[in-house]
Amino acid sequence: IGVMFTAGQEFHADLVDGVYVAVDELGYDVVLSGVTPHRDEARAVRTLIDDRCEGLLLIGPQMPTREIAELAERVPAVVIARRVRGVDAVRSDDVAGAAMGCEHLVDLGHRDIVYLDAGRAPGAAERRRGYLRRARLAGLSGATHPGGLTEREGAAAASALLAKASPPTALFAFSDRCALGAMDVLIRAGMSVPQDISVLGFDDSPLASLSHIDLATIRQDSAGLAKTAVQRLTERLDGTAADAGAVDLTREPTLVARGTTA
Repeated sequence: IGVMFTAGQEFHADLVDGVYVAVDELGYDVVLSGVTPHRDEARAVRTLIDDRCEGLLLIGPQMPTREIAELAERVPAVVIARRVRGVDAVRSDDVAGAAMGCEHLVDLGHRDIVYLDAGRAPGAAERRRGYLRRARLAGLSGATHPGGLTEREGAAAASALLAKASPPTALFAFSDRCALGAMDVLIRAGMSVPQDISVLGFDDSPLASLSHIDLATIRQDSAGLAKTAVQRLTERLDGTAADAGAVDLTREPTLVARGTTA
């Protein structure tokens, strides 16, 4: 089984670990192919094809839907962490997760919340929709601001918000990495988290649980996602899939309330 993942993404690393655990039980081997700033998705996939992998797991691919569909016609493939029409996909319920995060902040009394969006990243549209739906249900404007997947993007977003006359009382970031970048800027600017501003992430990466960070976040079940994806792909390979058509399988995320929200 060939696995395409993005190097440097902690959540992707957690998924890869889960894939190894799942395939060990089924007797398959794993071939990894990483995406880096100097190695794009097309090359990563081509390497797996050249290595004659029987099936592919594509973690958070950003290539166009059409290209993924064409690839899946050539080689059995399952996409993880993104919904792709016409291709088997396994992902968290991002709409529910973002709504859960917004509800957590609303329940704490926050009325001035800003969501740091990730534009066209995998899962971004769903998380944005979940946040906006819950915010409007609470009578809030549903404020958003460009954020992203990385610490640098989170830092840039926080810097822009601090330049405003009245910064929000809570930030909800698309990812933990984005949240950590924002926290760094806030703390350097003399603000206390969560006394002056609450910060909530998404993923529950290993860094989030470190005692000096203690980031409140929405946890994705990386082990469960990986196991479900491997099961679906091996059913395809073994000819035992009950559903011959493409499936979209979701797993529920959970709230992890830590010390950065109050």
